[in-house]
Amino acid sequence: MVKVHKDLIVYQKAFSTAMEIYHSSKKFPIEERYSLTDQIRRSSRSVNANIT
Repeated sequence: MVKVHKDLIVYQKAFSTAMEIYHSSKKFPIEERYSLTDQIRRSSRSVNANIT
């Protein structure tokens, strides 16, 4: 039974993927750190925000 949004499998997978993206983006080159990295991180977090 789903009581809160965090119980949904789709939410759990989206959260896990967002964390993987965050950790992977730490390895990006310095010159990309503020433009591409920020955009990728924000878009990965927006998936979870749209589920809640």
